[in-house]
Amino acid sequence: MGRVTARRRVLRIRDGASSYRPDTLAAEEPMEIRAGGRPLTVTMRTPGDDFDLAAGFLAGEGVLHRAGQIAGIRYCAGATAEGGNTYNVVDVALAPGVTPPDASLERNFYTTSACGLCGKASLDAVRTTAPWSVAEDGLRVGPDLLAELPRRLRAAQRVFDTTGGLHAAGLFSAGGDLLCLREDVGRHNAVDKAVGHAVREGLLPLRGTVLMVSGRASFELVQKAVMAGIPLLAAVSAPSSLAVDLAAESGLTLVGFLRGSSMNVYTGAERLRAGPLR
Repeated sequence: MGRVTARRRVLRIRDGASSYRPDTLAAEEPMEIRAGGRPLTVTMRTPGDDFDLAAGFLAGEGVLHRAGQIAGIRYCAGATAEGGNTYNVVDVALAPGVTPPDASLERNFYTTSACGLCGKASLDAVRTTAPWSVAEDGLRVGPDLLAELPRRLRAAQRVFDTTGGLHAAGLFSAGGDLLCLREDVGRHNAVDKAVGHAVREGLLPLRGTVLMVSGRASFELVQKAVMAGIPLLAAVSAPSSLAVDLAAESGLTLVGFLRGSSMNVYTGAERLRAGPLR
């Protein structure tokens, strides 16, 4: 298994004084995801929760909806110079009867930790039909509860404390309880890991839950939330225009700039129990 962190020697300059010291960094390594032995994509990720990452990726593509569709997940041999395993190739064996990913969904280029959509055959391929509707979810939350989620997310980030370089995705109950947290150098990977955990535990669709993410809300994060049946996505930073369009089209509540008691509700405002408009 790859290491979550790595140590490097750096020159530190503070107030005119300089010294060499070790620094802890978030690890980043490539991981190839395969389905039934067929390579699908290579993503740059932080090692750890790799099986969740693979399952979550396939859930986001509409291939997996429940744990019984997975026959097994394993690391494939990826030999190092010393003859060991790199643990950077993961193969998901699909259960009999499960339709494998369509060839149009295969990435033409590797997926970076910053952008999960690079190399998609077309935007139409991303608009996968979700197996359930989030528009019908009756979740209701108050702004005061939402305002607490960034703090609770940050408090649960163990690796961030030592590196300062990881995104986080947290699944919360309607009452604000943290159900699952995953960290990664890529925000889309962190979401895949959280959703993949839910897939493997048989928890999809994730009705009545809130997905809280560090950073911004991209089109792909909205798509992944919809595919997992999550009715509300909140981010500490801005959404993109396409993310807002997809959220409105899907009936998902999208909240951005969630900082302290302030937030922007871009879609699905009826799910927030707020005071009178003024």
